[in-house]
Amino acid sequence: MRHRNKVNHLGRTTAHRKALLKNLSIALIKHKRINTTVPKAKELRKFIEPIITLTKNDNTANRRLAFAKLQNKEAVKILFDEIAPKVVNRPGGYTRILKTGYRIGDAAHMCMIELVDFNEEYTQSKASKAAAKPKTRRGRGRTKKSTPTDTESKDIDTDQTDINAEPASTPDVENENVENENKE
Repeated sequence: MRHRNKVNHLGRTTAHRKALLKNLSIALIKHKRINTTVPKAKELRKFIEPIITLTKNDNTANRRLAFAKLQNKEAVKILFDEIAPKVVNRPGGYTRILKTGYRIGDAAHMCMIELVDFNEEYTQSKASKAAAKPKTRRGRGRTKKSTPTDTESKDIDTDQTDINAEPASTPDVENENVENENKE
């Protein structure tokens, strides 16, 4: 029975699994986005998120704890200098897993795992959608039919003129109208 055995061993020995997670973590920190299989990405998320949480408090002890897990000075430097300022206000959930389909050779479930605050395309499009489209109610958008009493009761502000609107008649059109009347 597998009661209380939550770790996915990924078909590897303990040392091989730890080395795999360490290498995937270093690649994720350096490149901000990597492609891997879904089970590896889920295990990587469990491994990397506590390390990213350490970066919120930049001190020697936390740098040493991060180095103990990663064993890579460059990755620790990137983690504390570049990633930490962006995630300081985020209460967890530093990674995003996007499923990309199946691998051709063995039909393994593939995905892309990325750091959430480093995907500019996603964050910009989400912000622009919110700015461009105001929230509306769920109605079908029916409009009232205007009646003469409704139009008479509306106050029309005559001080404001539409800049883009063209005048009803231009001087050329007036000259043509005058010429046509003279011919008749």
